[in-house]
Amino acid sequence: MINLLVLKETVDSEKRVALVPDEIKKYLELGFKITIEKDAGIKSGFLDEDYRKLNANISQNVEKSIKESDIIIKIQKPDPRIIKEMKTGTILMGLLSPKKNSSENTFYNKKKISAFALENIPRITRAQDKDVLSSQSNLSGYKAVLDAAYEYSKSFPMMMTAAGTVTPAKVLVLGAGVAGLQAIATAKRLGAVVSAYDVRLAAKEEVESLGAKFIVFDEEVLKKSQTGGGYAKEMSADYKKKQEKALEEAIPENDIIICTALIPNKPAPKLISKKIIEKMKTESIIIDLAVETGGNAELSEVDKIIKHKGVKIIGYSNYPSRIPGDSSTLFSKNVFNFVKILIDNESKKIKINLEDEIIAKTLISHQGKSMNL
Repeated sequence: MINLLVLKETVDSEKRVALVPDEIKKYLELGFKITIEKDAGIKSGFLDEDYRKLNANISQNVEKSIKESDIIIKIQKPDPRIIKEMKTGTILMGLLSPKKNSSENTFYNKKKISAFALENIPRITRAQDKDVLSSQSNLSGYKAVLDAAYEYSKSFPMMMTAAGTVTPAKVLVLGAGVAGLQAIATAKRLGAVVSAYDVRLAAKEEVESLGAKFIVFDEEVLKKSQTGGGYAKEMSADYKKKQEKALEEAIPENDIIICTALIPNKPAPKLISKKIIEKMKTESIIIDLAVETGGNAELSEVDKIIKHKGVKIIGYSNYPSRIPGDSSTLFSKNVFNFVKILIDNESKKIKINLEDEIIAKTLISHQGKSMNL
């Protein structure tokens, strides 16, 4: 029997849980024993009793449970004190924020912990049902538009009334990845006029399929702006100058800007300068989903709403945690699909196959050695 432990999140802003009750039956069918730290799901709307009803155990002594567990799942990386309690060879998985010289690596290697950073799951077809970043980004894009609608002083859709016509809000989405595409779809459903910008020309078809206008100002450069993994490349200095000029014209024409542009393992690209913000209309809104990696807007700050010359710049961190129930559900499904590839079908035991691309690229520590850092 494989002992799996789900730990409670300790960061104040983290309201998600790594396993929801609906997934427990699937683990039990694979021969797992499931233990949940007391009150781990309460911030997401899942009570201890919800887990008990489905034959999960609720841990009253988490230190003892950590020492007995074969697999430990947590959304945010655990404190070093928790890592020290793990038995040798434990499997740990979550959003571990791997860094080359982090102190956690020493503890992982010392305890020969197999640490899986789920944010490193490769963008390949077989990994789609395990891709936690995509599932969480989807909900982030949706929630960002709802927050914008709440903060905006006018309506989103056009309204025809006896007193006159209310014009629709104009929404510009910067970055047409998973979060951006969901933001486009949500803004369209709310009745806004939507446009989008992305450095990847491949995004044009997806944006237009959702009924939004795609902003293009240098098509030849855009054809070369995507990595083999589907991510945006960092652009040249000359391109950035052209980009700033184009956005300086496009942004002030819009009422709401949703920022989702990211570059893997690098600071977020600065797309909205203070100069551009000062050209925007009074009561305009900027939602910066990239704020945790530096932000797409020059004035955005983590977990603050900045008001500058009539423009609101909103920089909430951890957007998935603003809709914790559904975020937890999707994260939990992704994790189960990942755990399945670690279990040998015949023996029902853990088997870490380093020849599997998903496993190999996600491991950051294994058998006392650091990997993928």
